[in-house]
Amino acid sequence: MTRRKTHRFLQNAESPNVIEIGKPLYKTIRGQWRSAYFGNDNPIVLELACGKGEYTVGLAQAFPNTNFIGVDIKGDRIARGSQTAQTLGLSNVAFLRTDINFLQEFFVENEVNEIWITFPDPQPRPKQEKHRLTHPRFLSIYKHLLVAGGTLHLKTDSPELFSYSLEQVKPVSNSLQYTTDLYNSPLNQIHIGIKTLYEQLFFDKGFTINYLQCKMGAV
Repeated sequence: MTRRKTHRFLQNAESPNVIEIGKPLYKTIRGQWRSAYFGNDNPIVLELACGKGEYTVGLAQAFPNTNFIGVDIKGDRIARGSQTAQTLGLSNVAFLRTDINFLQEFFVENEVNEIWITFPDPQPRPKQEKHRLTHPRFLSIYKHLLVAGGTLHLKTDSPELFSYSLEQVKPVSNSLQYTTDLYNSPLNQIHIGIKTLYEQLFFDKGFTINYLQCKMGAV
């Protein structure tokens, strides 16, 4: 392990906005995010595979009356978002270090209002399909956690993943909007100008950005 990673893991251990194994809230936070961490009744939004947390932090700045939780297994990445949020004095941000497969161990039914998936690994090979974050197995989890009519957002530069995702969300969506060229679409206003590192790289290279939002959960 590099010295830089070691430093970031130590930062996570000392950061109140990082929930990870070894901390008391890691085992007790399920169903208690509003009362035990945020101390309010505001909506909860997740960013899955949040990486360095650019989207989590950006959204938290734009919407101070909403609670945002970035989820990722990579502690060195989470540390960057955690430190940025603390530097900015954001009290409506948390980071959860866990595998997305275990989301239901940290959230109860109807606890989440929105889910963002921003530039996930497209897992392009057929044998990787079950690892795609829009696989039906994951969509079933999201639908369980979201409130009635809760929203799932996906942004990706991968046409293949986007096409696959559209086909998967259609059967479970109450309402679906999408575009294959976000920055030349009326839907562009939804992302309020926030770009992740990867999104900026793709955009600078001339790639178009695919985006969808669908309403899930019972209505």
